Amino acid sequence: MAKDGAVQVALLGGGTVGSGVSRILAEKGTVYADLLGCPLVLAGALVRDALKPRPDLAASLITTDAARLLDDPAIDIVVEVMGVEQPALDYISRALTAGKYVVTANKEVMAKHGPRLLTLAREHDVDLLFEASVGSGIPIIAPLRRDMLANRIVSLSAIINGTTNYILTAMSREEADFASVLRRAQELGYAEPDPANDVEGEDARFKLAILASLAFRSPVRPEEIYREGITGLAAKDFRYAAELGYAIKLLALARCDAAGIQARVHPALLPAEAPLAKVDGVLNAVEVEGDLSGRVHFQGPGAGSLPATSAVIADVLDAAQSIIGGRRAAHAAAQTVLPVLPMADLLTRYYLRLTVSDRPGVLAQIATRLGDQDISIASVIQKEANMDARTAELVIMTHEAREASMQQALKSLAELDVVEALGSFLRVEES
Repeated sequence: MAKDGAVQVALLGGGTVGSGVSRILAEKGTVYADLLGCPLVLAGALVRDALKPRPDLAASLITTDAARLLDDPAIDIVVEVMGVEQPALDYISRALTAGKYVVTANKEVMAKHGPRLLTLAREHDVDLLFEASVGSGIPIIAPLRRDMLANRIVSLSAIINGTTNYILTAMSREEADFASVLRRAQELGYAEPDPANDVEGEDARFKLAILASLAFRSPVRPEEIYREGITGLAAKDFRYAAELGYAIKLLALARCDAAGIQARVHPALLPAEAPLAKVDGVLNAVEVEGDLSGRVHFQGPGAGSLPATSAVIADVLDAAQSIIGGRRAAHAAAQTVLPVLPMADLLTRYYLRLTVSDRPGVLAQIATRLGDQDISIASVIQKEANMDARTAELVIMTHEAREASMQQALKSLAELDVVEALGSFLRVEES
C-alpha cells in the first residue's frame, strides 16, 4: 500500500522532460488521484542548479543532494530523466536496492545495463519501467514486455531516430546535400550542436539494443550491433533510389532464428510501398513480427517534451497502481543467452554507385571482380557522364550475396585502374 495515503514520487533531473513531468503532475493531480484512488505527490526534485528559475516546482521541493531523495523511506517511485549514464546508473541502482520502483527515460543506461538492472529490480520485488527510452511517446516497451509475451518474436524493423529521419526525408524531397540539411535541422532544434550520436547511428544502436534484448529475451549489448551512419549519402542516391522504386532510411534491424540474433543499424533501400518507407520527418516507427501476431506497426513522434512526458507518466501510473494494489511486480522469466551473429554472415542485396573510366570493357572488369566473390549483377544503369574527364557514373544492383563477399569485392574494385571512385554502398531490405 502507499505510505501515508499517497504515492510519493521523487524526480531526478530538471531538464526538458523533467520540467514536463513536474508540470503535468501538478496540472493533472486531481485526474490522477481519481484514477488511482489516492494522491500522486511529487515529493522532491534533484537538479544541478538550485538557483535556476523553475516555475513548475516549489522551492521546497528542489535539492542538489541525491541522498535526500534516494535515502528517504517515504519515497515510493523514483523518476530518472537526467539523460546521462552517470550518475544516473548509480542512482537507479540505489533506488532499486532500497525497494523503490524506478521509471527512467535513459536509453544509454538501459542499453548498456538494462538486463542487470531488471534483475536487481526482480531481486528487490519492485519494477524498472522505461517506456520513454525508445520512441518517446510510442508505446513499444510495454507491448514487448506484456502484450506480445505469448509470441516468439521473429524480427524488429525500426526507424528510431527523428533527427536522421528528418535529414533523410529532406534530402529525398529536395535533392539537398547532407551538410545543408543538417544545418537546418540544428537551427530547428531537431539536431544537437554535436550531432554525431544521431547521424553516426549511435542513438539508434542504443535503442535497438533495448528492443532486441526485450523481444528476443536475450541480452544484446550495443557494441555487438553493427553500426553505420548517414554522412556518406549524397542527394543523387535518393534520386537514383526513387528511379529504382526505393526510399532510403536509417534502419535499426534485428532478427532471431535458430542460429542466433542478427542486429544492425545502417542506411538501406526500402521498397517505396513499404510502411516504413512512408515514415517521414521526425516521426519514429517500429515493426514487430511475432509468430502468432504477424506484423504489428507502432508509429508516432519520436522526440519532444510532451510525448516523452506521456510515456514517463504512464509508467509512473503503472508503478503507482502496483504499489496501491499491493501486487507483486510482473517479471518475465529468466533470459537465455543467444549468440549475436557477425555482420559478415548477412545475406542481402546491394546498391553500389561508382565512378569509372568511360571506355570499352569497364563493365566486364567490374563484373569479373564481383563474380570472383560469387556476386551476380541484377541491373546496371549508366547515369551521369563527364565528357571532359572521360568518366561515367554507374549504379549497380546485385542479387543476394554475403556481406563478407561484398566487402571483399569492394576492396577488389577499388584496386581497378578503371574505377575512379567508389560512391555510396547500401544494403537493400526487400521486406
